[in-house]
Amino acid sequence: MNRLDHKRQNATRRSNRVRSNVTGTAERPRLCVRITNRRIWAQVINDELSKTICAVTVAPKTGVSLTSQAEVAGAEIAKAAKAAKVSKVVLDRGERKYHGRVKVFADKARAEGLEF
Repeated sequence: MNRLDHKRQNATRRSNRVRSNVTGTAERPRLCVRITNRRIWAQVINDELSKTICAVTVAPKTGVSLTSQAEVAGAEIAKAAKAAKVSKVVLDRGERKYHGRVKVFADKARAEGLEF
């Protein structure tokens, strides 16, 4: 197994470990965040119905850091969730640790009114 396959396998393992403990319900849907080197995706998912309630994608902007884009994504997903009448969610951070961009995203979503 080469180095990149090993990294991807470890990331999948971490993601599965988080997902085994986090499930979205009708009362508390799952707020899934995916952050890459280019984009930030966030979606609120009801796992009981296998349905996405709302989603936001933040595309790269020239000269703007991904940390500040994570703030924008957190604010936008909170507004979209409020419009869909969702106020309480469960955070699914995926394979990433809760620090840096994920923490900035979560803090901004909390500041905009989401509870988790």
